[in-house]
Amino acid sequence: MNTSQGKPSPPARRRRWPLVVLIVAVAGTLAWGGHWLASDTATAQASRFGGPRGGHGGPSGHGGPAGGPGARMATPVGAAVAERGDIHVVLNGLGTVTPLRTVTVSAQVAGQLQAVEFREGQRVAQGEVLAQIDPRSYQAALAQAQGNLARDQAQLANARLDLARYQTLFKQDSTSRQQLDTQTALVRQYEGAIEADKGAVDVAQVNLGYTKIAAPVAGRVGLRQVDPGNNVGSGSAIAVITQEQPIDVLFTIPEDDLPALRGKLHAGATLAVEAWDRAGQQHLASGTLASLDNQIDTSTGTVKVKARFANADEALFPNQFVNVRLMLDTLHDATIIPASALQRGASGLFVYVIGADDTVAVRTVKTGTTEGERVQVISGLQPGERVVTDGSDRLRDGSPVSVPRLANGAVASSLADTLPSPASDSGGWKGHGSRRGEWGSGSRDGGGRHRRGSGASDGGSPAAGGGHGG
Repeated sequence: MNTSQGKPSPPARRRRWPLVVLIVAVAGTLAWGGHWLASDTATAQASRFGGPRGGHGGPSGHGGPAGGPGARMATPVGAAVAERGDIHVVLNGLGTVTPLRTVTVSAQVAGQLQAVEFREGQRVAQGEVLAQIDPRSYQAALAQAQGNLARDQAQLANARLDLARYQTLFKQDSTSRQQLDTQTALVRQYEGAIEADKGAVDVAQVNLGYTKIAAPVAGRVGLRQVDPGNNVGSGSAIAVITQEQPIDVLFTIPEDDLPALRGKLHAGATLAVEAWDRAGQQHLASGTLASLDNQIDTSTGTVKVKARFANADEALFPNQFVNVRLMLDTLHDATIIPASALQRGASGLFVYVIGADDTVAVRTVKTGTTEGERVQVISGLQPGERVVTDGSDRLRDGSPVSVPRLANGAVASSLADTLPSPASDSGGWKGHGSRRGEWGSGSRDGGGRHRRGSGASDGGSPAAGGGHGG
């Protein structure tokens, strides 16, 4: 029986040794590379963000005086300084552009429409002829009324001559009183007939004038409602004119703001109103408050307000939806911070205040008026104090922070302003000097990791921070 059965022969064991050595070498290389990459990233971040520098084992490395277990790396944050200035009390509302006048132009006499004198969408002046109705029948009616007037005027003249003769004969006692009275009544009858004839002439002239349909107001004419050649009757619509200069905007405000608004109106103040587009990004027009409604809508708790705009550039269009901003008042010498600095906690609103030692302290604040991205602080903060505006999700009371600066020396209010920008000529990331702060001056590789910059540009080289093992 062979006692060596089941054991590998010496040549087989010798063939496995290179494979074992290769596996151990690869594992060791990967472990060392991961450890080196982690240490290099920490060193680069420390050099960029103002934290402890140094490599492993050196005087400034981890375990040394600057990198001991008790030291904390400073968190990069965006910051802003609380300022003293003016802030506007603005009432925001949703409004609809309303023409000053909307007039439906219609025919006032019946007849065949001969011509339409306007182009659709054209601006027309008051009194400008828009359409023409066949005038021949109305010209004939006017001529007939004028003929009746001339006939009655001749009869009246003859009756007055006869009256004068009868008056002479009556004085000579040559005629009766009854004959004189009859002639006097006949004269008055002709006088009444002439007045009726004059009225008929006026009516005929008015009807003839109505055959020319004119614009009652100045404005923009819409699409025509009837084509030439059609017979129209009294009241048939021809077109619609909207007066756009000036133009109104109708919007609503909460009833809680009504007392302050009425107080300003009673004081005779002229309140400025701005109209913005649907997204609230583009300013369309500036105007003034025109009027208030006389009652509150109980279903919504709002009151209607009307503002008037000159609309010289025609930026406002009838029935357009706009965002309205009514400037009610201006607060002077207010403490103002960006809205991004406000945080909400269990005790209410608070901010992170950056102290002189670059550590943050939680400060409860009371806010007042908000205007866009600017917020008034009533209490809890003084002008000149620095507050965190970006990166606060990583902070606690007493956390050390570093505030990067832009290339022009200004304090970065947002960390996004200091991030590198994508290069147009490659797939990597390259920083632009005009947008780069003190931190993040290196570039990024495709995986999103920080790469060390060159030389002293970012302080991330081993020589700059006490390299690995040094």
